[in-house]
Amino acid sequence: MLARQNGLTDLATCLSKLDEQQIKKMTSQFVNKQVKTSAEALGGAQAIVAELVSESEQIREYVRHFIENKGQLITTLKKNAAQFDEKQIFKTYYQFEHNINQLQNYQILAINRGESEKILSVKISLADDIIVNWIINILKKKPQPSQYFQEAVRDGYQRLLKPVLERQIRSQLTERAQTAASKIFGSNLYHLLMQAPLKGQVIMGFDPGYRTGCKLAIIDAQGKFLDKEVIYPHKPASATKQKTASAIFNALIKKYQVKLIAIGNGTASRESVEFVVAQGLHKVAYAIVNEAGASVYSASDIARSEFPQLHVEERSAISIARRLQDPLAELIKIDPKAIGVGQYQHDINGKILDQEVDTVIERAVNEVGINVNTASEPLLQHVSGLNKTTAHNIVSFRNTQGPFTKRSDLKSVPRLGPKAYQQAIGFLRIIEGQEPLDNTDIHPESYKLATQLLAIGATEIDPTDDIKINKLAMQYQVNPLTVVDVIKGLQQAGRDIRDTLPGALLRNDVLKINDLKQGMQLEGTVRNVTDFGAFIDLGVKQDGLIHISELSEKRVKHPSEILNVGQIITVRVKNVDIDRQRIELSLKLGV
Repeated sequence: MLARQNGLTDLATCLSKLDEQQIKKMTSQFVNKQVKTSAEALGGAQAIVAELVSESEQIREYVRHFIENKGQLITTLKKNAAQFDEKQIFKTYYQFEHNINQLQNYQILAINRGESEKILSVKISLADDIIVNWIINILKKKPQPSQYFQEAVRDGYQRLLKPVLERQIRSQLTERAQTAASKIFGSNLYHLLMQAPLKGQVIMGFDPGYRTGCKLAIIDAQGKFLDKEVIYPHKPASATKQKTASAIFNALIKKYQVKLIAIGNGTASRESVEFVVAQGLHKVAYAIVNEAGASVYSASDIARSEFPQLHVEERSAISIARRLQDPLAELIKIDPKAIGVGQYQHDINGKILDQEVDTVIERAVNEVGINVNTASEPLLQHVSGLNKTTAHNIVSFRNTQGPFTKRSDLKSVPRLGPKAYQQAIGFLRIIEGQEPLDNTDIHPESYKLATQLLAIGATEIDPTDDIKINKLAMQYQVNPLTVVDVIKGLQQAGRDIRDTLPGALLRNDVLKINDLKQGMQLEGTVRNVTDFGAFIDLGVKQDGLIHISELSEKRVKHPSEILNVGQIITVRVKNVDIDRQRIELSLKLGV
C-alpha cells in the first residue's frame, strides 16, 4: 500500500518488461522524500508484484488445486516429545508422509490432536519451483523476465500466498473430517440407543472397583431402585472381606430373585466377572455393560434429583443396571460425548456435534415412542414439540395429579399449547389407559379412521397392497399414506420397535485374553465403529479390533456398511499380542 502511495506502481510494472540493467537505471527516477534510495524503490516495486501474486484469483485457484491434488502432508515427532506420548498413541505419525487427497478422516483428526498436544510437527510439502515457474509464465511480459521480478514472484508465493492456502486447506480437511466423524458418532449413538431393552426383569448393577470396593444396586422390573451394597471381593481386600462379599452378593441375588447382572466394563471388570461366575449361580446370566459416562451421570443434577439420598459412587451401579434394562431411557440422561462411541468426538466442533446428536436422539425417541407415565424429563424433552419446560411440567403434573389415563389429559399440562400438543402427542404412549389406541403411534386425529379400519379387519390387511390401500383411501376420503400409517400402527400396537433389534450378549462363563487362540471363532458385541474398523467386546479385558480390510472379501468403503454398535457377531481371532494387550479379529471366517 505504501509503495503504491509512493508512486512505485509503474516501476513494479517494468519489473516484468525490462532487464536488470534497465531497471537499475530507472529506479533513481523514483527516489523522493518518501523513497530515500534506489534499493528502497526496488523493494517497494517488488512488494507490489508480490501482493499481485497473492491476490490474483487465477493464481490462487491454481495453487489451491495443486496443493489439494499434488501436495503431501508430512508429520514428524517433535524433539523430546516422545516422553509425552507414553502409550505411543501417535507412533504411526512419528514419520508419516501421505498425499493430501488420499488422507482419511481419522488420520486428519489424529494428526490434529498430536499437533495440538505438542507431539507432532506438521507441514505440507510441495513442488515449489514448479508452482513459481507457472506463476512467472502467467505474469511475465517477456520471454526472460528480470531476476527482480522472479524474486518478487517467489516472495509473493512463499510469504503471502502459500501459508494462507495451506491454512485454508488444513481447515477444510479438518471440517470435512469433523463432519464425517460427527456422522459416525451419530450412527453409533443411534444404534446404541436403539439396542433391545431387557424389560420386566430384576437386574443387579455391578460397578467394579478395587480399593473402594464394588458397588451393587438392585432395580425392579420397572427400573425402580430397591437396594444397594458395597462389597470387597478383590485384592487388596482381606480374605475375610472377600468371604463376606460372597455372602452379601448371594443374599441379594436370593432376596430379589435376580436373573440378570449388569457388570460395568471399567477397572476390575474382568476380575468381577470371575467373581460372579465363581459363585456358581444357576439361571443367572451376566452382561458386560459399557459404563462410559456413568460417573458423569452420577455427579449430574439429574442423578441428584433422582437419588438425593445416595452418594455419587452409589448412583453409578443403578445407571449401569438401567443401561441394560432400557438403554434409551438411561443413556439419554448423559452427555453423549461422554459415552465414547465415536472417533475423536472431543475434537469435533461443538456446534457440529451437538446438532448431529440432537437429530439422532430425537429420531430414536420418536421412533420408539415414550411411555408418558414413566419417562424422565431428559427423555421427554427430546420428543418433537416438547422442550425442557414442557417436559418438566408433564412430570410435575403426573406427580401431583396421578398417571395420565388418556392422551387428551396432556392438554391440561401448563405451557403445553395446542401446537406443541399436536406435534408431540403421536410420540407419547399411554400404557393400559382408557383408550387402547393411545398405546400406538397413531395420531389422535386419525382415531376415527383407525376405528373404521379395525372394523374391517385392518390387522390382516397388507400395507404394501397398493390396490387395496388406494380403494380404502377413496372410501374414507383420506391420503393413501395415512391409510398405510394407520394400518401399520394397528398391526404394531403395543410393540417396541427395539425388540427386533440386537440386545446385550448374555454370558454365563468367563474368558481371559490368554484363552484366545489364533483361528478361534467366538461371539462378541460391537462396541464402536470408526473409519478404520470396529472394536469388539469379546468378554475379555481388552476389546478386539477388526480392521476394515478384514470385514469382507469384497471392498468395503466404510465399516458402518456392515457393522453397527450393539450388534452381536461371530468373529475369528486373527492374532493375539498378550504383551501389548492387542487382539486382531476378522469377519472372514473361512480364511
